[in-house]
Amino acid sequence: MASNASRYFFLFLIGLLVGAVATVMAVRALQARQDPYPDSVMHVMDKHFGLLNQKVTQSRCAATDTVPHVRALRLMANDLEMAFPGLADDQRFSGHASQYRAKLDAVLTAPPTDCAAATAVVEQAKESCQGCHQDFRG
Repeated sequence: MASNASRYFFLFLIGLLVGAVATVMAVRALQARQDPYPDSVMHVMDKHFGLLNQKVTQSRCAATDTVPHVRALRLMANDLEMAFPGLADDQRFSGHASQYRAKLDAVLTAPPTDCAAATAVVEQAKESCQGCHQDFRG
C-alpha cells in the first residue's frame, strides 16, 4: 500500500511540474503577442518624472539638476503618438500630447532656477499626465 501511495505522490509531483512549465509557456506566448513599447515609454517617463520630483523634494532645484530630466521627458514625449498608434488619430489624445510637449518646451526655453519654479514644473507635468490618463486610461 505504501508503494502505491509513493507512486501516486510521484505522479502528482510530475503533474505539478508539467503544469507549471505549460503555464509559463502559455504566459510567455501571450506576452510575446503584446507590444512592450507603450508600457516602456510610460515607464521611462514615470522614472524621469519621479527623479525630477525627487530633486525638488531634496531642494536640489538648480537647472543642472532638473533640466536633464525635463529633456528626457521631452524626448519621450516625441514618441507618444508612435507608442499609442490606436490613439494617434484621436483629437483629445493629440491635444494632450501637444500641450505636454509645449509645456516641456517652455520649461526648456526658460529652465527653473529655484525650487518654487521647479515645483511649478512638476505640478504642470503632473496635471498634463493626469489629464491624458483620466481620458484614456482604463
